[in-house]
Parts: sequence; structure tokens; C-alpha cells
Amino acid sequence: MKNILHTWWFRLISSVLVAWGIYLICPPCLSKQALLGILIGLLFIINFPQWISKFPIITHIARALTGSLFIFSGFIKANDPLGFSYKLEEYFEVFKGDTGWALFDTFANYSLELAIFICALEMILGFTLLIGYQVKWTLWLLMLQIVFFTFLTFYSACFNKVTHCGCFGDFIPLKAWQSFWKDIALLFLITILWVSQKNIHSLFVEMFAHAVSVVAIIISFAIPIYTYNHLPFFDFRPYHKGSNILEKMKPGKNYQPPVYETRFKYQNLKTGEIKEFTLKDYPWQDSLTWKWVSTENILVKEAVDPPKISDFAIKTLNDENITDSLLNSPNYQFWIICYDLKKTNTDEETISKLKDLQALAQKDNVPVILITASGKDEIETFLQKTGLHLPVLNADGIVLKTMIRSNPGIILVKHATIIDYWHYNDLPSYSVIKSKDMK
Repeated sequence: MKNILHTWWFRLISSVLVAWGIYLICPPCLSKQALLGILIGLLFIINFPQWISKFPIITHIARALTGSLFIFSGFIKANDPLGFSYKLEEYFEVFKGDTGWALFDTFANYSLELAIFICALEMILGFTLLIGYQVKWTLWLLMLQIVFFTFLTFYSACFNKVTHCGCFGDFIPLKAWQSFWKDIALLFLITILWVSQKNIHSLFVEMFAHAVSVVAIIISFAIPIYTYNHLPFFDFRPYHKGSNILEKMKPGKNYQPPVYETRFKYQNLKTGEIKEFTLKDYPWQDSLTWKWVSTENILVKEAVDPPKISDFAIKTLNDENITDSLLNSPNYQFWIICYDLKKTNTDEETISKLKDLQALAQKDNVPVILITASGKDEIETFLQKTGLHLPVLNADGIVLKTMIRSNPGIILVKHATIIDYWHYNDLPSYSVIKSKDMK
């Protein structure tokens, strides 16, 4: 039996059957021609590995591209593991809604730990592939990871669930279909490496390879842990230092608004068929044949050169919008950002820093404002628990998560310009801030 499993004809038959099954069950969101091209390409690589193995340069190119891309992708996510964890939570919410499985709630509770592990694993696998260390284990883990993420991005793109994958963080915001095709390219590269792994040799002697791999593992975990406990090394978000929020809220010179199309779903009362129509041809008069099911506004063309910030709004607890007055103030302001007060760090050291900041800033008539997405009851509970006496405003939770990767995070603003910001672990004394940033 073992001999049969390793024969070329068994591999050919089993791979063709798997490909045929995928072809049959694949939803129509991916064209059959594109799917057929992907499957034929993979079948050729799997069943004719001798053609690839004859040319080691193909293996070396695939190895360099795959290893470099995994290290790059892992580092970009490790630069902002909290942002990546938000994206994982979004995926888990989608899967929970589609399947009803409470298991995804558990995954969501550990999204940060998973984010740190995934980005570290990507960097580790990229490094071990490049140096040729533990090749079989590396290729197994690479293949499992790319198959999983290919399914994930395909599901998101096909059913329009998560519009941006977070593969390269805010540095290169890929849309779902772009991310899917990126994963398909990686799937081809890793399949090439899999069938030609005899061409992959270690660059170092065994003992040195062990040593540098251990160092790589330590660094790969240290980076995301450090950036989580402080702030990202590189800030690619629209709320970076020096950014003017009012300017970012304006569209670019070549701005063109998005184009939406209204589509109607009607059910044929005779055949049961559900068909989609547009405003030009929907059968609103033929009530004997067609029954309206639903109406959707579909994005057919995305905006060109849109504002970098489109959803920033600050309101009082009475729902009064004070965004303009807050941003147009010519004075310095400290914003304490707490997107969810239930999750806000309230250890004694952090609260003491915030109290000192408020007390000293008030002497200079510099307002200190707490901005949160939490409701009135949670706000009252938080203020009583911490002993803080701050004016509180409301904003959207996603906006606050985007503004700073810290809860609480402290931002110094003047006339809509972000002068500086700090993680709660790194908040300096008011005197230091005053001498450095408030000149």
C-alpha cells in the first residue's frame, strides 16, 4: 500500500480528482476559465516535478521570492500586531455570523496572541527557507499556511465579507481579490519548492544554522511584543505625527466620487428562480410573474483620490457634533483615546500618569479630553473607578482604534495637527512634553 501511494499514477489520479472537486464546488464569483488555469498550472507542477527539478535556478528564484515575501509580510504585521488583531477579530465575527459557531468567539478573545504568533511564524518560516534550515518542516508549514490564507482571502473576496485583508497592514492596503491573487502566486511558488526541495540546501553548517535560527525565533517574537507594548516603529496610518486631520478629510485634486448601482432581486413565481435586475429592466409592473425579494446598492466603481480620513466625527454625550470647533481650536489639546473603556488599561501607574498630566496641563489652560466609543453608563463607571475628572466625548470605535494603537493612548493636538502621541507605557511627564512639543 505504501508503495502505491508513492507511484506517479496514484499522484496523478488523486490530484486530478481533488482539482475536479474544487472545480465543481467553486462558487461562480471566480470565473471558470481563471479557476481552470490555476488548477491546470498546479497539476502540471505536481505531476511533472522532473521538469522543474532539472533547473535549480527555478527553485532558487521561488525560494528567494517566497522567503523574502514572508519575512516582509510578517515584519509589516509585527510592526502593528494590535492592528492585525483587529483584522483577525473582523474575520472571526464574519465566520461566527455565517456559521453560528461559538468557537469563533473564543478565537476572537485570543486574537492578539494569534496575531503575534502568525506574524512571528511568517518571519521565522521566511528565514528558515532562505537559509535552508529544517526544509521539510518549513515547507509543510508554508503550505498549510498558504492554503489556509488562500481560502480565507477567497471567501472574503467572493462573499464581500472583509474588504481589506491586512496582509501588509496599512503600508500596502490590499483589497480582497488582490490579496487572493497574491496568495495564488505564493501557492504556485511554494508548490514549486515542494516538488523541487532536493535543490534546497542549507547555507550553513548544522550547529551555526541552529544558532542563527534560535536568534531569528527570538527576534521574530520580540518585535511584535515590543510594538504592542509601545507603538509601531513605522506609522502608515492617516493619523501619524504631523498629520493635519482637517487636510486629510479633504478629497484629492483628482477626486471622483464612488459609483453605486441599485439592483433588485425578484423571484419568479412560476419557476422559483431568483433573478437580479437593475433600474432599467426590473419587472415592477409584472406582479403576476415576479415577486420582489430584496434591494441592494452595489459599488461598481470605487472613488478616485478620496479623502484619507472620511469618518472622523466627535460628539458630546448628548449627540451634538463638535468636530469643527474641536479641530479648529488654535490651542494645544490632549486627547486621551479609549475606544472601549471596558478594555482600557487602568493600572495604578497609568492612571497616576493621566492624573498628573491633567493637573499640570490645567494650570496652563491646556484641555485634557477623554474620547471614547463607550456609552454613558460605562463612562460613569470608569470615571468612578479611576478617580479621573475629565470632560468626555464620543467617537466611532473603529476611528479611535485607527488613531492610536494604545488603550488608553494620548495624543497632543493643535489646530487639527497631531503634534505627538504616546502609548500609556511611554507617557513622559508634562514638563518633558511642554519643553519638547509645546513651543
